[in-house]
Amino acid sequence: MDVDSTAIDQIDYDAERTKLLVRFVSGEAYIYVGVPGEVHRSFVEAESKGRFFQLQIRDRYPFNRLDA
Repeated sequence: MDVDSTAIDQIDYDAERTKLLVRFVSGEAYIYVGVPGEVHRSFVEAESKGRFFQLQIRDRYPFNRLDA
């Protein structure tokens, strides 16, 4: 889903596999593994998506960068 953020362009979530896709406005995209559904919901609902990402997702879950 597209989101209203100066840093993050898109957030998608695969609940079955607990994988979170984060695409930044720069075009870089990452898949974060093992992200609980409640973290995804809070991320989508956060007033500042960038701040939430920095505090609650980055450096907390394993990730893979997707090739452009």
